[in-house]
Amino acid sequence: MSWIDFTGKIVVVTGGSGGIGRAMLDAFKALGATVVALDYRAEEAEAAAHAVGGYGFGCDVSDLRSVEAAADHIAKLGGADVLVNNAGILRPGPLEDLAIEDWQAMLKVNLDGCFLTAQSFGQQMISKGAGALVHVASISASQPQPFSGAYSPGKAGVAMLSRALAYEWGPKGVRSNVVSPGLVLTPMSEPFYANLEVKAARERRVPTGRIGTAQDMANTAVFLASARASYINGQEIVVDGGLSQTLMGSVPRPGYTE
Repeated sequence: MSWIDFTGKIVVVTGGSGGIGRAMLDAFKALGATVVALDYRAEEAEAAAHAVGGYGFGCDVSDLRSVEAAADHIAKLGGADVLVNNAGILRPGPLEDLAIEDWQAMLKVNLDGCFLTAQSFGQQMISKGAGALVHVASISASQPQPFSGAYSPGKAGVAMLSRALAYEWGPKGVRSNVVSPGLVLTPMSEPFYANLEVKAARERRVPTGRIGTAQDMANTAVFLASARASYINGQEIVVDGGLSQTLMGSVPRPGYTE
C-alpha cells in the first residue's frame, strides 16, 4: 500500500488546464484518484482531462449557475472528495488609477470563485462526512505584490476564507488548507524566464537556489488533501524555497552588507 492513496476518491481541480492545474491532475491521478478538470474554456478542460484519463467540464468559477452545473456533473460521478481551488486571473496595474472593473474582475474570480466552488463541492463532502479543500493562494497573500491590482488583497482573502471554512466545516469532517506558491515556472510565467539574466537574478533571491515548479505545488496539495494530513486544518503552507524569509537580509547592516 502506498503512503498516500486516493483510490476511489474524486478530485476536482479548477483552472485545470494551466501549468499548476495540470500538475495537480497528474499527481492525484498517479495516486489512484478519479480526476476532474474544470476550466473557463470547456475544450481546454476536456483536453487536460483527456491527457490523464479523467473528466473535464467547462466552468466559470465566478458564476454561480456555472459552478452549480459543474457540481451536478460531478454529483453524477459520486460527488467530490477533494477540491483544489486553483483558478485565478491577473489584471495588473498601479492602485492609483486601477479601473474598478479590473479590481472587481480579479476578486470575482480569485476570491468569489473560491467561495462558490467551496460551497458547492463542500456540500457534497459534508454529505459524505469527509473531504478536503486545498486552495492555491500565493506568497502575495502575506507579502504585498505591487502594481498587481487586487491580486494580493484577493489572495489574502482566500487564505482567510480557508481558515473560516476550516473552523465551520472541521466538525463536519471537511478540512481546508492553503498552498501559497512563491516564484513558479509555468506556461504563464515562462516568458519572464526566457531572459536568462532575469532567471539568474530571481534564482539568487531564493535560498534554495531555484525557481519552483508546478510539481512542487502539486506535491504539497497532494499531502494536504491526503489522510496523512488528517490533523492539519486551517493552515497555509508557503512553497517558495525560502524566498519569504529573506526580508531582513535585504536591510543594510554594518559588517554584513554584500
